[in-house]
Amino acid sequence: MDGLLVVDKPVGPTSHEVVARVRRALGTTRIGHTGTLDPAATGVLPLVLGRATRLARFLSAGDKSYDATIRLGVATSTYDAEGTVVGPVHQGPLPTIDTIAGALEAFRGTFLQTPPAFSAKKIGGRRSYRIARTHAKAAASGVSADVPPLAAASVTARTIDVIGIENGAVTLRVACSAGFYVRSLAHDLGVALGIGAHLIALRRTRSADATLDDALALEAIERDPDLARRAIVPVSAMLPRLSAVRLTRDGVRRAVHGQDVGPGDTEKGVSLLFDAGDEPTSSPSFVRLVDASGDLVAIATPARASGLLHPAVVLM
Repeated sequence: MDGLLVVDKPVGPTSHEVVARVRRALGTTRIGHTGTLDPAATGVLPLVLGRATRLARFLSAGDKSYDATIRLGVATSTYDAEGTVVGPVHQGPLPTIDTIAGALEAFRGTFLQTPPAFSAKKIGGRRSYRIARTHAKAAASGVSADVPPLAAASVTARTIDVIGIENGAVTLRVACSAGFYVRSLAHDLGVALGIGAHLIALRRTRSADATLDDALALEAIERDPDLARRAIVPVSAMLPRLSAVRLTRDGVRRAVHGQDVGPGDTEKGVSLLFDAGDEPTSSPSFVRLVDASGDLVAIATPARASGLLHPAVVLM
């Protein structure tokens, strides 16, 4: 069982718990997710099965889209509704949509964002949320303890649209890069407005090429595993945004053994795909190597020698 299964994650389970439940439903052991969703979040959670687990990093690096609801006037320790209230609760009038849209301008485009302390980021080899929980317990016992700050990371918000505001909560539609924390956006918006804010609802509508239209509800998968098996996207249809290079029989043999392939190993050659000096680690430089029937053989990058491709991940 190889391929991609897109789950519409419900509120409650962690991403790891979703993996475990799908593993039991399908009776397979080799399965993983391509980027976590918080327990309170819902929506697109792509799972990779069998050989497709080798492609997880290409999926997790893709852009994401979210519908987010942010409560204005109250900041919390976790930047969402799970945390405790931090600081005073705003008592005055709330800002208008125009004011909110203006404050969001600082978060459009590429900027440095600090992840929440309660996140899966690591500090000295430990998950940040574990450190934050330990410090929170210490603080509750009267012991003063500050959580070590996480390093800011470069993220990109392609679009942030204000959908509406109702009962003190603003709804946003966000398209962003991998690594973007919507919880941090909620908190930082509250800081920018001077009134505090936290995330109260989050639904991921897209992850890389997977959308809600592709997703099956977790309960539906558990109720009808055959339905889920029929919904699995085959490996050959994954990563459609990457260009495909069709290999000859000798080219397939070379790629399977991890050897560089060149124009003589492909049906159309590779000279037009890459220029000498392209960075092998550059995401746009990845291509799919396929055999005569279109099955995915490997994911390749430019080799050190100009005009050659190196199989970075071999599927066969």
